Amino acid sequence: MSTTPSTATAETQVVVTRSDESGVATITLDSPANRNALSPSLTGQLREHLAAVDTDPSVRSVALTHSGGTFCAGADLAAAISSGLSPQEASAAGTEAMIAILRAIITSTKPVIARIDGHVRAGGLGIVGACDIVVVGPATTFALTEARLGLAPSMISLTLLTKMDSRAASRYFLTGEKFGPREAAEIGLVTIAESESSAVAATVERLTADIAKASPQGLRESKKVVNSVVTEMFERYADQRRAESAELFASDEAREGMSAFLEKRSPRWALDPAVS
Repeated sequence: MSTTPSTATAETQVVVTRSDESGVATITLDSPANRNALSPSLTGQLREHLAAVDTDPSVRSVALTHSGGTFCAGADLAAAISSGLSPQEASAAGTEAMIAILRAIITSTKPVIARIDGHVRAGGLGIVGACDIVVVGPATTFALTEARLGLAPSMISLTLLTKMDSRAASRYFLTGEKFGPREAAEIGLVTIAESESSAVAATVERLTADIAKASPQGLRESKKVVNSVVTEMFERYADQRRAESAELFASDEAREGMSAFLEKRSPRWALDPAVS
């Protein structure tokens, strides 16, 4: 097995790692201290690894996984608020990073399999939606919490609305409630929900072995066909969703929602004049 280090400088903590074995590149989100939140370091290093595996002829498939009990907690709200950037600037940077990651997974010439046995929140679900195959274990939980923060799952809707059952999307986008592996499989968000944690890696190993039997051209072109609808969604709606996200993130209501979340208190919502 070979391990490829990140190109992060000595001053930058390595929070995403890659290891290769038998044609499978395993990319691990490795920032458990902040629950693998989408910090600038994590998103930058993840983009580097995705770009590298896409041009590596020795890689036949990619397994995207995590260390710690959370696959991805979504946006790094603490970093966004304390960054010194304006809300518009912080939103723009985070949105562009998310767009780049989702697009890299969707357009990669290599199949990307999510291997998860932990919590997935907000933007993390967008990454799950972008992956070609998703295998989860019993410790996995999901929640789209944006509405509770004065936000909306704008960018990640581009991958989720092509995968999730529409009624389920309405429910979970609006309620923010948690749901588990069985529900996620039923609504189309995940491919396989294993009842035992030990079975997750074995299932991914079996799937990557089957993928290795296909030709590179066959994989590349088959993935294009499968992702044609989500690719069209990106082309048609990405600019609109980007603008929506920026407007929401810059609002007083979103700042209150994010502050309340970080301060572990109930948000003090102003009465909506539209319904007063």
